[in-house]
Amino acid sequence: MTITLSKRTPGDQPSEAPWRYSASWGSRGTRITDARHAVRSLLARAGHHPRKRPSHDAQLVVSELVTNAVRHAPGPGELLLEVTPDAAHLRIVVCDSSPLPPRLQAPDAGRIGGHGLNLVTRLCEQVYTIALKTGKRVVADLPLHPAAG
Repeated sequence: MTITLSKRTPGDQPSEAPWRYSASWGSRGTRITDARHAVRSLLARAGHHPRKRPSHDAQLVVSELVTNAVRHAPGPGELLLEVTPDAAHLRIVVCDSSPLPPRLQAPDAGRIGGHGLNLVTRLCEQVYTIALKTGKRVVADLPLHPAAG
């Protein structure tokens, strides 16, 4: 996994610049724990405590999307994370080599697996797929501050 992560402290980060992280992997995939650690670290640098719900939600979404890419696509992939300058939203982008978009499955409490994308769509404001020449890009926008009320 190739990692690029801003080494600036929160005080050094320009207020108009987002916090960013990117990683790529080859045909052997990547460790999902590395992806969870990356989002947890990025959010901590942006001011979100690792033990609070925004970080937990982000780790779950990243884990599900990266797991799907590694499990269902035969080749290289990429994870891009971007926290807005106000640290209120996280954009998660996962690229993989499969042309097939992720499929929401009907809820079935008796089924093992196949529940992750339902969780992702419930947590995120939007989730969409962009077809690429060699695969797809799955984009998820996650709010980081709990809704009022």
